Amino acid sequence: MQMNRIHKLFETKKERVLSIYFTAGFPALEDTMPIMEAAQAGGADIIEIGVPYSDPVADGPTIQDSNMIALENGISLRKIFEQLRGFRAKIHIPVVMMGYLNPIMQYGMEAFCQKCKEVGVDGLILPDLPMQQYLDDYKELFEQYGLVNTFLISPQTSEKRIREIDENTSGFIYMVSSHSITGAKAGITEEQIAYFERVKAMNLKNPRLIGFGISDSETFTTASNYSNGAIIGSAFIKTIKDSKNLSEDIQSYIQSVIN
Repeated sequence: MQMNRIHKLFETKKERVLSIYFTAGFPALEDTMPIMEAAQAGGADIIEIGVPYSDPVADGPTIQDSNMIALENGISLRKIFEQLRGFRAKIHIPVVMMGYLNPIMQYGMEAFCQKCKEVGVDGLILPDLPMQQYLDDYKELFEQYGLVNTFLISPQTSEKRIREIDENTSGFIYMVSSHSITGAKAGITEEQIAYFERVKAMNLKNPRLIGFGISDSETFTTASNYSNGAIIGSAFIKTIKDSKNLSEDIQSYIQSVIN
């Protein structure tokens, strides 16, 4: 598979990699590009664009709420691709699309992959795509369009399964920090640390980013001690939800996390 921006990033940066997740079309329909530009300017290393869906099972209230607002605003996959047209003129960091299978299947998997390549998306995170289905039906397709696929692991994932995922991954592994839904929690527990240590000791070939419950400099630093970095979603969504100046607020929030 050709080298894409995700591979290049992890070759040059081994630690404190920050991925920022936001829901496309939120808080306002046309905020997608301004948010991406501000996130990059603030120092994010990866941008994850959430594709809104009416039944986001893995997500907590903050992200569910942003999904509903985005859908009410009139966002759709078609609209997201329109917004992303030409974004590579301004955004040079890796961009990943995260979404549930349903809206993507309705759009058409091959048409979706083709469009991702066309606009300049680097990878996909599809939490409800089973690994076997990926290997049987989509792996060749994703590779054909230069898309890195990311699997999620959680504290419940067996060592055997984690090793299978590592074997079939070519970008990074998304370590879900707890077996609950997404959302900023208060700090990181001993139990979570034990899980981080267990996975770290497995010496996987792929880099790992920790997500769920990362919200500030302290949780970001703790997560980064056990992995290559972290993903912030809910706390970022909260930051932009009430923002009066997106560009300023996004940049100062990201700076507060990484510095």
